[in-house]
Amino acid sequence: MRVSIFILKQPAKRLLVYGWLLVGMLAAASISAAPEIEVAEHTLSLSEAIIKTLEHNPELQAFAHQLQIQQGRVQQAGLAPSPELSIVLEDAFGTGRAKGLDSAQLTLSIGWILERGLRQNYIEAAQAQSSVVAVEADIKKLDAAAETARRYLTSLAFQAYKINTDQAIKLAENTVRSVNQRVQAGKTPEAELFRAQAELARRKLEREDLEHEIFSANHRLAAQWGERTLSFARVGGDLTKVPQVASFETLKSQLSQNPEFTRIMSDKLLKEAELQLALAQDRPGWRVNAGVRYFNDTNDQALVAGISIPFGKRTRNPGRIAAAQASLAQTGSEEKAARIGIETVLLVIYEKLQHSLHVIATVHSEIIPPLEQALAATQRAYQLGRYSYLELRSVQAELLDAHSALIAASVDAHRNIIEIERLTGVSIAQIETKP
Repeated sequence: MRVSIFILKQPAKRLLVYGWLLVGMLAAASISAAPEIEVAEHTLSLSEAIIKTLEHNPELQAFAHQLQIQQGRVQQAGLAPSPELSIVLEDAFGTGRAKGLDSAQLTLSIGWILERGLRQNYIEAAQAQSSVVAVEADIKKLDAAAETARRYLTSLAFQAYKINTDQAIKLAENTVRSVNQRVQAGKTPEAELFRAQAELARRKLEREDLEHEIFSANHRLAAQWGERTLSFARVGGDLTKVPQVASFETLKSQLSQNPEFTRIMSDKLLKEAELQLALAQDRPGWRVNAGVRYFNDTNDQALVAGISIPFGKRTRNPGRIAAAQASLAQTGSEEKAARIGIETVLLVIYEKLQHSLHVIATVHSEIIPPLEQALAATQRAYQLGRYSYLELRSVQAELLDAHSALIAASVDAHRNIIEIERLTGVSIAQIETKP
């Protein structure tokens, strides 16, 4: 079976990119890890956890209202000022000819403002703000997906440590039996049996502690989608399966898809729209009116029309224009600073990832195998009375420590992978698994 992770260009389709990288290697190894962990009613996959997060995360649901608010602002920006109906009565209720309504003049007119393109600038500014909010929504979704991956990784790490502890308990049980046989044969002091029994009890206590840690980690994971009662008992995967990683230059070339850059570019478009709006507002609006006048004394009617043009200084909005220009220039500086900062962070995390991968390879191929051989040889020698209990216990501890180091390095590697994906916005590797 071949599973490939591929790059999706649209931001909305990148929401699961953090999940898919780990899903292939974690889900593929779920079966091999299952015998070491107690049977669960449901094993949660990373893809399932991320989908649940994107659909039900309380913070994402709250932010959806912000999107609705901005949609309302866009709608409002497209509404032009309502026309004004004016009714004017003149030459009435006076004296002489103007007594009563004999010479009254009634004018009915409609007036409106000529915005001269100002309405379109309002619309463009509101749409630019809406784009910024949409980008913020995508960033929040990406952050939520990444946080879910981190919490999933924590649960998986505790499960791996529990597997290691289960192995330690088996070794301790076997040691208790071996020491007991030697005590019964009079070849070993009874004190060694007591020490072996104490070691077994300590390992069982470690397993109990890890069971509590797993329970707590799973609840923290479920909180990502607002779940108070767990619907799963374990997460699936194998930490030791780490993919090959793309080169640093390849990852660096993907930084343009970083959500922070998308936010800065959206903010730049907003600043440009705000500048154009400030320039448009610098041109005062003209008011036009037209209507009909009725002459009561002659029973005649006539057309009336007029236009009002503000006068005074040509520049009426200098402060807002200057602020908009400065704000637009600021986005350029922010983009440069963000690029330098993100490239530096990427380099540091990439180096950490390479170190973790080196540790994994070394521990897996050069440390654990010889320690396993040393343990087998020490157990045989202990049965023959050539080694003491202390020497046997020392080799067991070294092997268990090596497995713990492998888990720790694997956790670091996967955590760095998640952070690199968060920086680049894309998957960093293609994964190939076999049945």
